Amino acid sequence: MTKMDERQIIDGELFLKMVTGGVVNLQENLETVNDLNVFPIPDGDTGENMYLTLQGGFDRIREVESESIGDKAQAMAKGMLVGARGNSGVILSQLFFGLSEGLRGLAVATLQEFALALEQGVKRAYGAVAHPVEGTILTVAREAIENARQNLSQETSVESFFFNFLQEMKKSLERTPNLLAVLKESGVIDSGGAGLVYITEGFCKALGGEDVEKELALASVGQKKVELDFSKFDENSVMEFGYCTELLLRLQNSKCNPNEFSVENLIAFLESVGDSVVAFQTDTIVKIHVHTMEPYKVLEHCQKYGEYLTVKIENMTLQHNETSEKKSDAIKKPQRARRKYALVTVVSGKGLIDVFKELGADYVISGGQTNNPSSEDFVQAFDEVNADYVYVLPNNGNVILAAKQAAGIYDKSEIRVVESKTIGDGYAALSMLDYAADDPDEIEELLKENMAGTTTAMVARSVRSTTLNGVEVVKDQYMGFTDHVMHVCKPTKVEAACALLEKLAVKNNEFVILSYGKTPTAAEKAVLRGFMEDYCPNVEVYEVEGGQDVYDFLFIVQ
Repeated sequence: MTKMDERQIIDGELFLKMVTGGVVNLQENLETVNDLNVFPIPDGDTGENMYLTLQGGFDRIREVESESIGDKAQAMAKGMLVGARGNSGVILSQLFFGLSEGLRGLAVATLQEFALALEQGVKRAYGAVAHPVEGTILTVAREAIENARQNLSQETSVESFFFNFLQEMKKSLERTPNLLAVLKESGVIDSGGAGLVYITEGFCKALGGEDVEKELALASVGQKKVELDFSKFDENSVMEFGYCTELLLRLQNSKCNPNEFSVENLIAFLESVGDSVVAFQTDTIVKIHVHTMEPYKVLEHCQKYGEYLTVKIENMTLQHNETSEKKSDAIKKPQRARRKYALVTVVSGKGLIDVFKELGADYVISGGQTNNPSSEDFVQAFDEVNADYVYVLPNNGNVILAAKQAAGIYDKSEIRVVESKTIGDGYAALSMLDYAADDPDEIEELLKENMAGTTTAMVARSVRSTTLNGVEVVKDQYMGFTDHVMHVCKPTKVEAACALLEKLAVKNNEFVILSYGKTPTAAEKAVLRGFMEDYCPNVEVYEVEGGQDVYDFLFIVQ
């Protein structure tokens, strides 16, 4: 038998174990990655995007019965491609897609084959970005694999290969501020590169013998606490959906022989009292998930074998209502007969969603800052609008790659992604939308031209003290900026908004849309309104209760 530190082959089982370690380690360091975002607004979502993208692949790989590393890598890549969110998530999905292409058809992979596949993944990732920038996750991945391949020999073990790979990755990450000025000015390393380091570190933990499956069970990966509205189930309600029941059971020697415990028999029982059953054993811990109308039967049965470490039982009527409400956020019209043109856009905030619907958007994906939609969200939108040509306005620089990836996946329509980077870009493009030319290329060019001359300005609270664009930013004060160019930082949101309008000389413009976020009070709105009446009396101002997250005030200036 080959000793652990002498392995030179990676099979499907080991690959799955490594991926599990990567998922767990990234989840445990999620907030650290989020907090590395250059711009200190409360939307750090790089870690979240990478995690959700990785989780999409992990859900697929666990369903694969084949032990072939090629088959498992293919499933992983497919799940990540459709689940990719944000630029970092798309790049990560392309890294794994290239890796899967390099491993295609292999039952097991030698280190040389795996290293070549990693290199192919880097090439795919670079190819996914129109203008690759060094000092990012791309650099970290490229430099690490170049170093690892150079030091690969006949004696190299799987463990030593990935240990060296990780060490070079960390060194490359530390060098990112020297390659990207904005990182150095902000005093941070690249967040996407950091996420990749944590994933690789998880690989190494799994290779080192750490029980990553046990960690996965204990961490309840992917679950977030949701504030439930108890009014959804009152004294007159009728139980319809049952209870989501999740348990961590520690098998007890006094009650059973843990080595002879049958998960298959447990699953058979759970299926007799419910559905959506998941159960697996790691050492003496059993992770259990079931939807049932009678959770007491599950508790009573399972306690025959041990005692509970954790118990979670939730009324699924509440969960169902929460999910239904979230799905309804994607405001869309019913699918119509096939047509020639349609437009899909991405907007956050009920009020702004209504504005974009009124302007003629056929499908509005609820998302943007803090909530980047996945490639799959776009694919669903494309299906819904059912058109020969579909134009897409992402309205956020961190959403463009996911939209483009979805366009590459989709083959039922011709998808044209118009790279709107702000809500203002999207508003300007859509407000002048005209299909009369009946020429797909001309319509796309008109959308692009319409975006010119529009500025989107935002006010948000700072979550970190730093200096950007020569402006000293103080934690918990309010920043005024345009497209990630810092202009002002003031103690209050209204002061920041007024200073920002002056900095941009808005009084010289003709039209301003002022969208209020969720936080401004009536008094704050009144103060800002009064300032604008005095400062720019000749500018037409249209106020919207936008309800957007992150941005207390959002100005579209034309």
